[in-house]
Amino acid sequence: MPFVSFLFTRSKKPIMKKMKSLCLALTLTILMVVSTTYQSHAQLQAPAPSPSSFVSQNVGFTKISIDYSSPAVKGRNVFGDLVPYGTPWRAGANAPTTIEFSTAVNIAGKTVNAGKYTVFITPAQSGDWTIHLNSKGNAIYAYIQDGKVNSTALASDDAVAIKVSPKTSMDAQERLSYSISAEDNKVAKVTFGWDNVKLSFMVDTQVDKLMEGFKGAF
Repeated sequence: MPFVSFLFTRSKKPIMKKMKSLCLALTLTILMVVSTTYQSHAQLQAPAPSPSSFVSQNVGFTKISIDYSSPAVKGRNVFGDLVPYGTPWRAGANAPTTIEFSTAVNIAGKTVNAGKYTVFITPAQSGDWTIHLNSKGNAIYAYIQDGKVNSTALASDDAVAIKVSPKTSMDAQERLSYSISAEDNKVAKVTFGWDNVKLSFMVDTQVDKLMEGFKGAF
């Protein structure tokens, strides 16, 4: 009997080690699952305050695309307070707002080459506002000096500066948004809207000029 007891004791030790290893592995797996579930739940419970958005429209032979982030009013006084008058603003939130043209276009009487441009807006307390299409694709931070935006340096990099008369409404728009209308499928209308302000400008996609070019190629 002592010999049998000795064999049983020796055989039980490796079993106990395996049991401990299995328990440890199971515990680690449970912790990983709980952690992943918690992180996923936390992400679902914390959506971006200014979600990214994108709008695109084909007009004539040109594709126009705008990439931006959409902040909310959240009960704040936007223009004149959150966005000061007389200071260029990034026209959105988070990453720079961009507009892209697949072909050369004409805006405010000026030819704007195909490519991507960052968008800035300079609001005014009275009179026209200015929409800037930045030729270098810079962020607004590239023009900040001593805590302020250098308006002169920013304007020097304009591919085009568009003077726009703002339209105000009694019905406030909670989320900032951009839209592109094909209009007559030759000239597009690009509209910015936020709070009680709307700004629009026209983009001539030069359909007739392109058509003449196609004819000359044959």
